[in-house]
This record gives sequence, structure tokens and C-alpha cells, in this order.
Amino acid sequence: MDKLLITGGTALNGEIRISGAKNAALPILASTLLADGPVTVCNVPHLHDITTTMELLGNMGVHLVVDEKLNIEVNGPTIRDFVAPYELVKTMRASILVLGPLLARYGRAEVSLPGGCAIGSRPVNLHIEGLQAMGADIRVENGFIKARASRLKGARIRHEVVTVTGTENLMMAAALADGTTVIENAAREPEVVDLADCINALGGKVYGAGTETLTIEGVESLSGGRYCVLPDRIETGTYLVAAAITGGRVKLKDTNPVLLGVVLDKLIECGAKVETGPDWVSLDMQGRRPKAVDIYTAPFPDFPTDMQAQFVALNCIAEGRAEITETVFENRFMHVQELQRMGANIELHGRVATTTGVERLTAAPVMATDLRASASLVLAGLVAEGETVVDRIYHIDRGYEGIEEKLGQLGASIRRIPASHTDSASILSDVLP
Repeated sequence: MDKLLITGGTALNGEIRISGAKNAALPILASTLLADGPVTVCNVPHLHDITTTMELLGNMGVHLVVDEKLNIEVNGPTIRDFVAPYELVKTMRASILVLGPLLARYGRAEVSLPGGCAIGSRPVNLHIEGLQAMGADIRVENGFIKARASRLKGARIRHEVVTVTGTENLMMAAALADGTTVIENAAREPEVVDLADCINALGGKVYGAGTETLTIEGVESLSGGRYCVLPDRIETGTYLVAAAITGGRVKLKDTNPVLLGVVLDKLIECGAKVETGPDWVSLDMQGRRPKAVDIYTAPFPDFPTDMQAQFVALNCIAEGRAEITETVFENRFMHVQELQRMGANIELHGRVATTTGVERLTAAPVMATDLRASASLVLAGLVAEGETVVDRIYHIDRGYEGIEEKLGQLGASIRRIPASHTDSASILSDVLP
């Protein structure tokens, strides 16, 4: 199990390219199961979750071809098995996104109940209830969602709470349904819009993406084609915070600042000079210490929960006191205890973390608990005195392509090291729950 070794104290400076969005690429890869011919997905990030998805599709008999630029050609009609096994699904909740396409295109699916990061409850009942409203026969037994259907029927579905994967799963299922499906209280995230754009590029009829009401007119079939994934707004935000926390200056290319909205507003509030162009964004702290900012997470277009941990790290060394309120997931402050080990002054009360900035953090061995928590610990390590070792970085490999390489290009002292078999912390991590 690899670790990251970070020596803090260097202000980041330079330019890097932003990768394609993981949270768009995963549902788009699942959507290729809907098509009658090969679909080539471009701008796919090189991540562990992408590899897992490719393995899942490959195990089903789907034929995949990857070129040197990591464009992935997926030939869904070669499928011969309709089971998503526990061994793969347990590592990545997004695996449930094959449920809707399999049911719509082939009339059957068996998908293991999902696993993934332990950041809180993300029930699949909204997926199941929506598919049942479209005429699917679904049973949950032995840890599997077992679904059957002749052609799905259009339906009106209203989500009690906003769910990104639920919206995506039902959108894909509705793309081949008989009639019109309306999804109310739909997720509005850019990644949902990207999936809708992909389906439409293959011949689908999805309307209203990016609003609270999605309308999908089912078609008889979708064709093959080519589609490029949008840039990763969370990766973009993370590297902007990395520059802000170190007092540095960076320019991020091949991104879309329009997708960042309130994140850029909060960076400006913390004292950063932010400039944007059609496909780039730059941040310059001019060597200043950031100011603490209050954060309140909520579904898009409000502040994203996937940027919460990074701003907690920023506030730890910022000037002043601030509150960060997490409303999306009930267990997404597990990074707080690790940051406290580095000298952070954080008080945690339920879903509110109150930070009082300190002038400096001190290096310590820390352990990642989920994807974005991993990023926050790396950011803290960039400004900590001494050498910080971040363990369990398989979490970060799920969502950040070559993080040590990109930070290294910006001047950070960071490298990947193998874990020692005699490392007591590693041994404990293997035996403790």
C-alpha cells in the first residue's frame, strides 16, 4: 500500500493541465451499454475508478479498446453477462450506474449493493423506486438488486431528495423506455448535464438537463458515436486551494471556470486574485496568508460537498475563525481528527466544523479515510513544517490523476513511497475496522 511523503513549506507556482471529470466519465462509460454500436469516450482520466469500471464492463463480455491517449472504445453489444459482482461493486458506488442501462437495453440486471467511501448513507432506494415506477420487477436478495423488465414505460418520478446517481441511472433507463419520463427534483450537477449531452449525441432525447425537471422521450435505439468528457471541476478546485493554502500562483489549463461558480467566489473571499478565460483559470495569493471563509455545502449550484474537506484544510492555516457546515453527507468530517494531529484548531459539533486558523501546521503521519479527505491531508502537508506521510492513498488514486506528478510540476516536494511491511501503522490499518 503506497504512501505519499510531503515536505511542506514551498509556495506552488506554475501551470498544469486538468483531467477529465471522474464523476462524468463513470456514468458516461455506463451509458455506452445503451448503444447498438461502439462508443468512443475521450478525455477519460487515468484513475483507479475508471480501471474498475473497465474491469466491470469487461467481465460482462463488453469489448473495450484503449488507445495511447486513453480514449476508450466500448462495444456494448458484445455483452454476454448481466451481473455486476460484489468483488467489484464493493470498491466503487458508481458501479450501480450499470443497473439502468442493462435493464433498459437488455431487460435484466443483477447488481450487487454498492460500497465505496464511508462518508455517509447513500441509499439506493430512489434508484429502485424509480425503475419500479417504469415497470421493472425488482427484488433485493442475497446482497443483490435483481431486476427484470420487458421494455420500460415512461413515468413521472419525483425524488424526495436530490440524488446525482439516482438521476443519472433513471435518465439512462428512460432513454430507451416506451414513452416520456419526467424526473422532478433532479440533480443539476454539470456531470448530469454531460451525461445528458452524451445520450443526445448518440440519438437520445433528453431535455432540461441542468434544471430541476428532466424530460426524457424514449427512443427505439441509440447509435454508436464519440463523446469527450468535460473537465474535472473538483480537481480544478483542489489545485486552486493548493495554491491558496501555500500563498502561491498557478494557472490551470483545459478546464472550465464556469463550472466552479461559488468555489471561485470563496477563493476570492479568502484573498486570492482569480482570473479566468474560456478554458483556463489562474489564482495568485501574492504570498499572503488566506482569510478564513464560512462554507455551507449543498447540491449544485451551491458549494459542492466534494470541496468541503479542501476548504477545511485551507481554513486551518487561514487568518480568523470560520464555520463549515456539511449538509449533504452526515459522516464527512473524518479528516478533522487527522488535521488535528497536525496542530489544527478545529471544533466539531455534529455537521458543523469551526476552525480557528493557526500560523503553521506540523508534520505528522496521517491516514486517509475517503477520496476528498485524502486531498485535504495532502494540502495540509504542503504547508506543514517537516515531512508528512499520508497513508491509504488508494483513496486518492480513485479521483486524482497523478497528484504527486502534478503537484511536483508546481514545485511541491512530494513523492510516492512504498509502505514497509514492518510499518506498524500499516499493520494496524490492515487489522482494524
